Amino acid sequence: MAADESGGAVLDLNKARSVRSNPTDTLDASTSTQDEGRHEESGDVALMVDPLTVTGPGLMERVRGARRNRVLPAWLRSKPELLDGVGWLIGYAGHTSLYHALRLPWYTLRLAAQAPRGFARFVGGTMRWASDAEGEAMRQTTASLGNSAVGEYLKLSRQRDRRVRWRGAVVALSLLVGLPGALALWVLAPTWLLSTAVAAVTLALGAAGMSTDKPVVSRAVVATQVERLTSTIVERAMGALGIAEVNKALGKGGEGIRFPAPITRDGPGWRADVDLPYGVTVADILDRRERLASGLRRPLGCVWPEPVPDEHAGRMVLWVGDKALNKMDKPVWPLAKSGTTSLFKPVPFGTDQRGRRIDITLMYDNMLIGAMPGMGKTFALARPLLAAALDVTAEMLVYELKGTGDLDPIGESVAADYAKGAKDETYEAALDGIRYVYRELERRADVIGSLPKDKCPENKVTPELAANRSLGLHPLVLAIDECQDLFAHGEFGKEAGNLCTAIIKRGRALGIILLLATQRPDKESLPTAISANVGTRFCLRVMGQLENDMVLGTSMYRRGIQATSFTKADKGIGYLAGALDEPQITRGYYIDSVEAERICARARKARIQAGTLTGYAAGEEPERTKGGDTLLTDILAVVPAKEAKAWSETVAERLADLRPEVYDGWGAEQLTAALKPYRIESVQIGRRVEGKVVNRRGIVRADITATVAERDGKRDAG
Repeated sequence: MAADESGGAVLDLNKARSVRSNPTDTLDASTSTQDEGRHEESGDVALMVDPLTVTGPGLMERVRGARRNRVLPAWLRSKPELLDGVGWLIGYAGHTSLYHALRLPWYTLRLAAQAPRGFARFVGGTMRWASDAEGEAMRQTTASLGNSAVGEYLKLSRQRDRRVRWRGAVVALSLLVGLPGALALWVLAPTWLLSTAVAAVTLALGAAGMSTDKPVVSRAVVATQVERLTSTIVERAMGALGIAEVNKALGKGGEGIRFPAPITRDGPGWRADVDLPYGVTVADILDRRERLASGLRRPLGCVWPEPVPDEHAGRMVLWVGDKALNKMDKPVWPLAKSGTTSLFKPVPFGTDQRGRRIDITLMYDNMLIGAMPGMGKTFALARPLLAAALDVTAEMLVYELKGTGDLDPIGESVAADYAKGAKDETYEAALDGIRYVYRELERRADVIGSLPKDKCPENKVTPELAANRSLGLHPLVLAIDECQDLFAHGEFGKEAGNLCTAIIKRGRALGIILLLATQRPDKESLPTAISANVGTRFCLRVMGQLENDMVLGTSMYRRGIQATSFTKADKGIGYLAGALDEPQITRGYYIDSVEAERICARARKARIQAGTLTGYAAGEEPERTKGGDTLLTDILAVVPAKEAKAWSETVAERLADLRPEVYDGWGAEQLTAALKPYRIESVQIGRRVEGKVVNRRGIVRADITATVAERDGKRDAG
């Protein structure tokens, strides 16, 4: 058809279909013709943004990328959970059996007393059955209808006659056979059989005479009825959160809440995997955890929404326990009764919401514990310390700056150095211990550096090296409770912070473990260099986002790891980060002071047998003060009076020759650090060496003599 006179054109339908089926080729072809070019300019040709065909991974890619559910349930894969389940089953069966065994005589008496009533019920029921009494009401009703129901009444009467005849015959036959049989049993049967039969009949008649509202057998265990978690309940709870996108998804025309996996039983509770609506994150749900618990009609301690690290930000695992976490039975620390530990291996720290054991590895790591006052911070610190106490090779320095004596069992029984109290003497003792550990950094680094590669291929302390006492590479644990008081101290804080930062950064490979606990995790009380480099963190309840991220790490609050969601009742419950691949809600094992004393007594006995009980616990002068008390005297011994000044490295070499067991491995830096507690600063000393002036840091002997004179109360110590 030709174009009409109005300027219209005939549309080529084949070309339009080609554009829809293969837009790219058509568009490429269209650029080659002037006519189609005019169509593009006028907007007649649509650019296809989305592909018309479905693209994506093939069948094999989808199958290989699919998640495989475990064959065995979680409780069967976990040995502690399996043992706990078996123990519960044995305890349940034993309790139920003992409960009913003790009440069996009372059950028998009650049944015997109810036997006459049961006999009357049996006879009456038999007579009603034989006379077809159950149909009497129907026959009376039919008779009352008059002539209109005569046929129906006659039919019911004939039916009743048939029933009465054969039922009467059954009763008569039973009497004819039963009574002689009972009489024969009474006369001929042995006593045990007669007694058994009488007892059985009596109990059966007693059960028949029992009232439904007064059962004879009482319940040994009254089960708590917990509502089964369903998708409807979860959607109802989500709709109560007041989140616009959730309400839109649950409203008319919305796509609803998706569940990528079935809701299943998981430990002592229910697990629901939830895909939140687009734009909603798990952090949004955590902010409304209290409202979520209200929507589920469960206590707050039962409801634990968690992010799924390997999935998108909208994937949530909602675990709803049968009991609140703080109401569950307190599990016993696995090492409370027996056993020893090695700090190179995982040690038990607590359990998750499902009751599964969570371990931490202290070697090659450090630990920071933060919480509000009264939330179980010191108890949390005691668990790794007790584990260290049960490692007979570990040297422990413990400083409890609160002064309440919570760590007395550990400090007085096994620690090489221990001090407590919120006073300057304790702060100075803690700083002195930190200096000792810092000096150990240098010594241990030199020892490891001197070892052949086949003995130390990874340049770090190994269990074999730690077992060799001559090397002095045993685990060294430094613990400071209420460390914020030390770091914020005007006189000692800066040096303590700097030294602890160095210990955290360098001590991991050298067998040195730093444990810090604080109730004020802010940048003034906890140096950011320390909080940024700690590997394992345990955060109990805190009040704000800043404190949360200071303990757990930057942006943890945004990711939904929020220790602010814990309540006052959640003592001992916190987020544990660094011990596992992802932060985990953990309830620490509860160990009271009495149990701690028993554990420490066992640890002390093991150390005495191994010959590793030293320092404060052994009634000796702490290792940290031995070098310090004789340092100034030793310097005066190696620097003669005629030598007014000496380079620090020269003095360190002479000290090593004097007391190699104390000063071996020291250098200029170690000597400078050791002199800081005495307020002795190094100075620049210039000397001519081979015709050239060489400047190095050193000490002035007069400063040493003045300090010794002041310390000893003498006017001249030279």
